[in-house]
Amino acid sequence: MAVNRKDLAGGLKKRLLPAAVLLLGILAGIKGCGAGPGGQGVVPSGVMLDGTEGGGSGGGTSRGAASGDGAVGVTFRNGAAGSGGGVTQGTGMSGSIAAGIKSLIYEYFVPGLSFAAQGGRGAHWLLRGQIECLFPLYGYIAGQGFSDGEEETDFRTILLAEAEEGTYPWEEELGEMTGEGQVDPGTVPETNPAADGEAFEELLKAENEAAQQMQQMQQTPSSFSFLPHARQSQVDLGPLANYEALVQQFYTIDANTMAGSDQLNVEKFLSADMSISKEGEGPQILIYHTHSQETFADSVPGDSSTSIVGVGEYLTRILTEVYGYKVLHYEGQFDVEARDDAYSVALEDIERVLRENPSIQVVIDLHRDEMPETTRLVMDLDGRSTARFMFFNGLSRTKKTGNIAYLYNENLGSNLAFSFQMQLKAMEYYPGLTRKIYLKGYRYNMHLCPRSLLIELGAQNNTVQEAMNACEPLAHILDMVLSGQ
Repeated sequence: MAVNRKDLAGGLKKRLLPAAVLLLGILAGIKGCGAGPGGQGVVPSGVMLDGTEGGGSGGGTSRGAASGDGAVGVTFRNGAAGSGGGVTQGTGMSGSIAAGIKSLIYEYFVPGLSFAAQGGRGAHWLLRGQIECLFPLYGYIAGQGFSDGEEETDFRTILLAEAEEGTYPWEEELGEMTGEGQVDPGTVPETNPAADGEAFEELLKAENEAAQQMQQMQQTPSSFSFLPHARQSQVDLGPLANYEALVQQFYTIDANTMAGSDQLNVEKFLSADMSISKEGEGPQILIYHTHSQETFADSVPGDSSTSIVGVGEYLTRILTEVYGYKVLHYEGQFDVEARDDAYSVALEDIERVLRENPSIQVVIDLHRDEMPETTRLVMDLDGRSTARFMFFNGLSRTKKTGNIAYLYNENLGSNLAFSFQMQLKAMEYYPGLTRKIYLKGYRYNMHLCPRSLLIELGAQNNTVQEAMNACEPLAHILDMVLSGQ
């Protein structure tokens, strides 16, 4: 059966208007009959807003104020009204009649208000669900009330988890999960006083080291303004004894190769001594570029100072002028005619350079990566736009062929230890600056020296300045590892 809205509205209007007039007339009459001294109206002492009766002198929480001899306290809930004089029996009866009529009118025309006034009780139980949906807070107060127990603890847990979660801004990239410094949002880290003390001592030690390095830099005349970081966080090495945890946190393994716990072992990596001496004649570090033709987004064609070679030259200057190493930057070109054979072409030259300079203890093959144009390897580091970089290792094995005999690398264990120690320092001192170590199936001439690094610094869509900016933290990380810190 269809209901005409106009007819319904007209009917309600006809019923509400007489009722409202009747109510106003009754209230006016009550006000005239029940006036106390001085013309002040009084509220019957036996009528409470929650429908309960109170009598006698007594306290409770009252929102009324005494006014003349006939004033009485008005308690809104669960309180007793104080007694007072000047209230006649007729006034009490009139008040009761008015309250009853008001209640009937509310219950008939506005049942929701009647339901709320009765504290959720009464005949209108069907309205409970509707009121709780429209006013959730009412439903919460009626059903549970406020508690300072478990709910407060849970909220604090969430806040702490969010705070912990925001402490380490390491990112997820190309489907890789870094796992670095992540905190389970459902747990609160437990505090250990002894561990906190050790962490404080480590922090002081790191700050002292940073201060010494800054003093050394200030004493060394140069144009470099970068200030090395103190340790920002400490990686928990305990869980890394588990192979899966180590791979998840530190490595990306290419689909064409495989690695096992015999190769990736934290205990072996940390026990390897990567330190070298700065004393003696001849260069200690060799920097070269298998792919010397790699350029950046704003490189000038034909100007090698704006290519990866120019970045290598800048890294050479920092290591020499700031940290006191003797560095040989070899600018041989191996990929001018063809890129595919660059490693085999470079091998003979680099072997010759090492024979001629037996003092070299560190070999760095510096590259820039190739990424989709929509992916930029950059971060803000101390207010400077800085290219992110990645350490790279060849394992001389593929899934298809197994170990590749003709690409045997007797220095594979040392190579892996070197890149792990570099990555560890980067994570602790410059969180987010490095990507995870990439493991691939071939050798990449890393067999030439135990301390060999292949570094992918930025990509083709980074600017030259972003790549240059990355050289200073990279040099600091390298110095920490080579000095045994």
